[in-house]
Amino acid sequence: MATSLDNSLMRESINKGQIVIAAPVTATVQVVDPKTVRVILARIYLDGEISEEIVEETILSMEDFWAEYAEWDLIDQDEAQVVFQQRVDDISPLLKINGYFGISQEGTLNIYEGKPSEEKVIQSFFQINMKKLKSHQQQELEKGIPVISRDRYEEVLKMYKKYARHEM
Repeated sequence: MATSLDNSLMRESINKGQIVIAAPVTATVQVVDPKTVRVILARIYLDGEISEEIVEETILSMEDFWAEYAEWDLIDQDEAQVVFQQRVDDISPLLKINGYFGISQEGTLNIYEGKPSEEKVIQSFFQINMKKLKSHQQQELEKGIPVISRDRYEEVLKMYKKYARHEM
């Protein structure tokens, strides 16, 4: 009966518990050249904004590569490119820096990139019953309420949700 030991420099044939033949064996190790791929990292934020980061990654070990992106969902892959996606439990950096709640002329609560007067709508929510708003609330929305943080985002939505128009 013959057995072989992986990564051993010696192969032994055993017959009834005694070594009959001892012969040198060359260990075969397959060396793979490093591979460079384009990695696309797509982040999806609570406000619906999607940001993409593109990096060139040189893969020396597939195991290390997959471990590095263990927190990401694989979306697509081919020889030259790998696409990962991750949901981020926060609002986008764009909203934190330059997002403002405001109201359109039709009474829709929106988030704008910049002040509402610039009319660059990023996201629309619901119609507000303007008659129920206090005058200072309407003025705040016309001027623009900075989003700043996730907490502020949720707080403003919750506050104005009670003024939402219910169509019948």
